[in-house]
Amino acid sequence: MSWTTGDTWLVVAALAGIAAIVVLITAFKVHAFLAMILGSGVVGLASGLRAPDVIKQFETGFGNTLGSVGILIGLGTMLGRLLADSGGADRIVTTILGWAGERRLPWAMTLIAMIIGIPLFFEVGVVLLMPVILLMTKRSGSSIVRVGIPALAGLSVMHGLVPPHPGPLIAVDALKADLGQTMAFGLLIAFPTVIVAGPLFGAWIGARVRPEPPAALAAQFARDRSDALDRAPSFAVTLATVLLPVALMLCKALADVALARIAPVRATMDFLGAPLMALLLAVIVAMFSFGYLRGFSRKAVSDLLGSSLAPIASIVLIIGAGGGFKQMLIASGIGDAIGKAAAGGAISPLVLGWLIAVGIRLATGSATVATVTASGLMAPVAAGIPGVHLPLLALAIGAGSLFFSHVNDAGFWLVKEYFGMSVGETIKTWSVMETLLSVVGLVFILVINLVL
Repeated sequence: MSWTTGDTWLVVAALAGIAAIVVLITAFKVHAFLAMILGSGVVGLASGLRAPDVIKQFETGFGNTLGSVGILIGLGTMLGRLLADSGGADRIVTTILGWAGERRLPWAMTLIAMIIGIPLFFEVGVVLLMPVILLMTKRSGSSIVRVGIPALAGLSVMHGLVPPHPGPLIAVDALKADLGQTMAFGLLIAFPTVIVAGPLFGAWIGARVRPEPPAALAAQFARDRSDALDRAPSFAVTLATVLLPVALMLCKALADVALARIAPVRATMDFLGAPLMALLLAVIVAMFSFGYLRGFSRKAVSDLLGSSLAPIASIVLIIGAGGGFKQMLIASGIGDAIGKAAAGGAISPLVLGWLIAVGIRLATGSATVATVTASGLMAPVAAGIPGVHLPLLALAIGAGSLFFSHVNDAGFWLVKEYFGMSVGETIKTWSVMETLLSVVGLVFILVINLVL
């Protein structure tokens, strides 16, 4: 189909909505939840939808997104809280560090961060690992950058590429990609990517940037952790609990490929490996392995699970508003117009999705907003172009959302203050590491796409 004047206007409407979101967040400091709602309204009205239809479409998208992604984020947060408060995270750290010597310390920190990063949000993982990073820095005499960058890379790569983190889940839901395949490819891509951006880059930049960690912070974290370890679950139990949902979802993906649709085993794995069921089972198991069997009362476990949900209220609402934004793009026909342009151009849909996510990430500083916006724009594009590998497209968008974290990202300041770095040092270390994760991840995604 040929390009029309109407298609041009629809693209202008989409750009106006995205610009409204960016300006509201960056210039006027409006919360991303409200900015997404207002940006959705701009898109809907500018594209010609009637006002009542704008509201209806937004509510539909909001509800559909939270009906799937919101539940998974809540369950994943509960699992992460139980892991942290039971001492399970400490057990993973001490066990792996006990296996690794001084020379393998950055590699050990990367592995620890990737395991802990499966159920935990990035910020929670940073706070949890900072005592270990500071302690290992003091013991080894290394730069905190050499020890810390691999840990940050391990946390960040899981956050951007591996479900059940919110970013990959948003992309999977919007694109209707297979979750098991996305998880399998995400893990496959995450390992070589984090090696480049973590231990290898960390060793290089750690020899050149050697900040002094804040003395008060180091003293606060230099506490005896033996009490937590006394009642912590064993390493095997901790690892089995954390990896349970991953294993169930991967088994479902393998069963879908290897077994006939009517096979009883496949039906069972389709049920147990569904994301909601896999995470629900993991939380139930964790209530015992991280809770009751560690001496926590039923009330204590219940209080822990309840309190874990409060901090994620903001991100859940942002994700829901992103779903409304995505639905507005679909209802207005903007996605179809972008699909025409993509089909007629030479650019790969994977690269296009990555570039859109990069642009929004640079403008807003939010990986979540970048993923939501890029997924919403690319969903109809992918549907209209045959042969697009949806799991890889979801991962390309996730990789783009990690690109060059800078001063408009809260994570930038979190790392700066914890590591005791200047703004320039933070850009040289943290920002470059994030860019490496994004670019190297895209390269591996494109390589896999060529092979398939």
